[in-house]
Amino acid sequence: MRQRSRTAHHRSVPSSSAIGSSAVKPSAIRPFRPGDLDAVSDICVRTALSGEDSRELYPDLELMPSIFAAPYVHLDPDLAFVVDDGSRAVGYILGTADTASFVDRYRSEWLPHLAARYPAPVRPPATPAEEMVDLMHRPERMVVPELAAYPAHLHIDLLPSHQRSGYGRRLMETYLAALHRRGVGAVHLGMVTSNTRARAFYDRLGFHEITVPGSDRLTYLGRSTGPAADVSAEPS
Repeated sequence: MRQRSRTAHHRSVPSSSAIGSSAVKPSAIRPFRPGDLDAVSDICVRTALSGEDSRELYPDLELMPSIFAAPYVHLDPDLAFVVDDGSRAVGYILGTADTASFVDRYRSEWLPHLAARYPAPVRPPATPAEEMVDLMHRPERMVVPELAAYPAHLHIDLLPSHQRSGYGRRLMETYLAALHRRGVGAVHLGMVTSNTRARAFYDRLGFHEITVPGSDRLTYLGRSTGPAADVSAEPS
């Protein structure tokens, strides 16, 4: 939840990926399982471009999941949840309870697994894919002083078939409750500023803007992990 910015939890995030447009049969929200990884990676690829399919811009199908999905289910699997349609995961929410700790572990435990396929850049990036590899190798950009009061962060994405059906709200409620049980008081996310549909979704869920100087292309949002006082229903 994706744009070219100093954080790895952008596009991120979301994006219009939690907002699409079709009715579907009821599906279940459940914890992530290791067997979901391929489906989660596929969802990431199909929603990585501000909620749209990223395959044309990023033809390496392992690139975006290696930054925005796989490290979270590897490093903090208990905070990963999926929408299961009975045959596969069709949406997810994932993240971390402590961004600073996640960054340390990402560098020491996750990044070494990527170095052979995605070597650290030796020159300024010249293509969109090179910009993503540059982000991959700079996880410290996720530690933003203005976000210190919101230590957790998240990514949420849904396939178009399961958007606008209430699953975005249910995923968010599940994730916030899991953070709350851990004693984490607040969470943030980053999103492309121009993605107005995603912004409307997060506003309905009680998120508010956090001012971060120099982040014009990226908007940071945050909220308490407790119940929001005034949150309207997600449209059907």
